[in-house]
Amino acid sequence: MSESNKCPSCQSLYGYPTGTSMMCPECGHEWNPSETIEVVEEETDSSVVKDANGTLLQDGDTVVTIKDLPVKGASKVIKAGTKVKNIKLTDGDHNIDCKVEGFGAMALKSIFVRKSS
Repeated sequence: MSESNKCPSCQSLYGYPTGTSMMCPECGHEWNPSETIEVVEEETDSSVVKDANGTLLQDGDTVVTIKDLPVKGASKVIKAGTKVKNIKLTDGDHNIDCKVEGFGAMALKSIFVRKSS
């Protein structure tokens, strides 16, 4: 396939002509193939994990929950202000593995904690 058929938005190979422009059937993006479009891919480091305040977290840090967090399968919640020591960072949606006192091992989202000082 021609490089001009490739969607600059989602990189789909199924772009088709619509007269003077091209259209992507997968994402609906429309572009002009005669214009040179430089796609700049944002560099993201998946190993960078930040807390709710934007502070960089590292393995072994101590964090504090910023809101009550419901726990699946448990009748109680992790209260706001609960201190969690010695965290381990992982990839994925729940990017903190830890042990919470009274609950045991679990995974937390970094957006619901702040680094403890």
